[in-house]
Amino acid sequence: MYIIGENIHILSDKVKEALANKDREFFMELAIKQVEAGAKAVDINLGPRKKDWAEVFPWVVEAVEAVVEVPLCIDTTNLDGMEAALKTIKKAQPILNSTSAEPERLEKVPLLAKKYNAKVIALTMAAAGIPIAADERVNIAVEKLIPRMMEIDFPMEDLIIDPLVLTVSGCQQYCPHVIEVVRTLQYAWDPAPMISVGLSNVSNAVPNENRPLINRVCLAMLMGAGLKMMIANPLDKMQNQVIRIIEQRDDSTPLGRLYLKIADRIAAMEEPTIDDVDMSDPEQVGIWKTVQILLDKVIYADAYLQQ
Repeated sequence: MYIIGENIHILSDKVKEALANKDREFFMELAIKQVEAGAKAVDINLGPRKKDWAEVFPWVVEAVEAVVEVPLCIDTTNLDGMEAALKTIKKAQPILNSTSAEPERLEKVPLLAKKYNAKVIALTMAAAGIPIAADERVNIAVEKLIPRMMEIDFPMEDLIIDPLVLTVSGCQQYCPHVIEVVRTLQYAWDPAPMISVGLSNVSNAVPNENRPLINRVCLAMLMGAGLKMMIANPLDKMQNQVIRIIEQRDDSTPLGRLYLKIADRIAAMEEPTIDDVDMSDPEQVGIWKTVQILLDKVIYADAYLQQ
């Protein structure tokens, strides 16, 4: 699994404080921790920075590149900020996060990526928003995103499609479809583009104590569908265990066997069943209940584990 570390994010109070205080050491240490934990790239999400982008983007990029060698993923809607970061990057091939099928972004962001030899993440979102159905999201990729890249002679190996994981809290109906988008996009074009998701989006607005479990179960399902790249928290040790279990097919523990079964069921285009679960094991019951909300079989509630 290629993890793009998500922890430098403007929604974090610590990141906001470090930016306000120009705390270079904070960003350096957080980048190092993520790479040491297994991140193969580092996402830098500083928001639009409409007033101070010319100063802030280069400053953070220089701090992070001083201590890590991995690619930086520049995560902003600010095109000027993107370019300021790209001009500063000296090491590995960067990633731009992101374009979409919205006309202005689809026109400008890929050209910026090509100019600076960057990979680009392209969202399956059009001007009308994010469709629920898997086939509509695949169509955005095949009919709009990929043709635009071909039009400007953008290297297909540098295109990363993001089918958009949305939260189970409020957008539950989207969750089963993203599995099928991940599966289908691998066969929708030759050569197939890379596919990545923002994993933790699936648990946005969920009580903090439940977020890691929802993330892990969603991850097992997406890996079953073929996912090999994601923006996620590399410091989540239990998440990393699920990755290891599925990649190494480690069936030495009851929980490991269940996560493998979930991934295998999805790979076979089947749904996990209650027969896969030891219902006398509270941890397995929690995983089973999480499967049910992610497949939109049971309506999500914050207290779903107690129901």
